[in-house]
Amino acid sequence: MEKMNDYMTKIEKVELLSVIMEKKNALWRLVQICCAMVNDQYEVTYSFANEYEFENYRLVVDKDEEVPSISRVYNAAIFYENEMHELFGLKVEQIKTDLNDRLYRIDAETPFKKEADK
Repeated sequence: MEKMNDYMTKIEKVELLSVIMEKKNALWRLVQICCAMVNDQYEVTYSFANEYEFENYRLVVDKDEEVPSISRVYNAAIFYENEMHELFGLKVEQIKTDLNDRLYRIDAETPFKKEADK
């Protein structure tokens, strides 16, 4: 883990599930998961809140890497993970409920993924 500022901590993929379990056991709620493509890598940010505290954890992975699903710990993650896969092409392994690219009615496949990567 690398503290980037007061509200953002960069984590490695191997740390993701332990961070998620730590937050769940401490009764933090999942606020959102955000995905962005930056310099041919995905930046996935997991945000949590507990009362008036707010923390973000950023995971940076290569465009061909898989990210473990957290949907078995936080059910709401199902929608975020399906969205990231459908819109960005992020590979999420073992989503509790995989909607198979049917979350949105869109004409383009992975519309937020860079053209060079399609």
